[in-house]
Amino acid sequence: MSLIIANDPTLAPIVEKVRNGERLTLEDGLKLYESPDLLTIGQLANEVNQKKNGDYVYFTQNMYINPTNVCEAHCKFCGFRRDPGEEGAYTMGMEDLLRYVEERFNPNIREFHITGGHNHTVGFDYYVDIVKTLKKHYPDVTIKAYTAAEIVFFSEKTGKSIEEILNILIDAGLQTMPGGGAEILSERYRLLMSPEKATTQQWLDVHEAAHRLGLKTHATMLYGSIETLEERLMHMIHVRELQDKTNGFYVFIPLAVQPKKATASIKMRTSAFDDLKTIAISRLMLDNVDHIKAYFINIGTQLTQLALTFGASDVHGTLVEERISHAAGALTQVGLTRDELVWLIKGANKIPVERDTFYNKIKIYE
Repeated sequence: MSLIIANDPTLAPIVEKVRNGERLTLEDGLKLYESPDLLTIGQLANEVNQKKNGDYVYFTQNMYINPTNVCEAHCKFCGFRRDPGEEGAYTMGMEDLLRYVEERFNPNIREFHITGGHNHTVGFDYYVDIVKTLKKHYPDVTIKAYTAAEIVFFSEKTGKSIEEILNILIDAGLQTMPGGGAEILSERYRLLMSPEKATTQQWLDVHEAAHRLGLKTHATMLYGSIETLEERLMHMIHVRELQDKTNGFYVFIPLAVQPKKATASIKMRTSAFDDLKTIAISRLMLDNVDHIKAYFINIGTQLTQLALTFGASDVHGTLVEERISHAAGALTQVGLTRDELVWLIKGANKIPVERDTFYNKIKIYE
């Protein structure tokens, strides 16, 4: 264990707490956010990650699929949604869906990551058919589909309970859920930014129900807009408390919010300092989650590489074609190849590990 000498003396008690295995509080998190000593925070987060994961950094070969962008919600951070009939609005039929996948598929893809709009012009059967159709034609590919917010939408539209919705989707072939729809788990934030979507408690309830039914899931946090630092930290604590109860989350994914346009001023984007600090603080606060993900779509490949010494142990996957962040103004690649991800991880002096959705090791690239 290396010696950590904090340039900011207020961090010394936190360093000691972490090294003694004590859980950090909201107040500790605020001290971390308020400290200018990024390198000490990063070193401490790296130390925690090393204990959990060594030099391994994980990725998967996956494909993003967004079957529809028609959405009844009007979230202020979203550039992807469209109204019915609006220019650019689309809803894939099953033939369109299969054609889309076939044109982009390769035999190494292990996961379909499926999210889209809350499309009120189609029934719940449409969303079930997507899962059934993909599972029928690609039985060996894991189906990761529908955010907790989408599950709440399905429940409200059908009158079925969350458990009923999840059981129908599991019977159709659903194997895990993405972590989206969380944004910031604060009612003040949600009232201002996404008032038509799931509440904080509903988002948590859906994931708890999924965990209870045997699905392990993912958790995100969309930071960098109107939320306070306290709200970011309470978001992490909400996830941590549910993880204490269910041990159902694979990974926590801090997502830097994107401006509405690619041409937006840099002042509309998160800073590299904030991105690295948030990844590191996530690692320190979420002591019961195995992995923190650095998402290259939102922070870029070079900062993702740096994040691997600031507590991150996962760089997501190949994606093939990411649409949602790019609709909002992301400047990054829409996907990366396996070779590029291996190169990125090795460039950070880490060991790339190709994984499946469930974090089983497929291949270690020594």
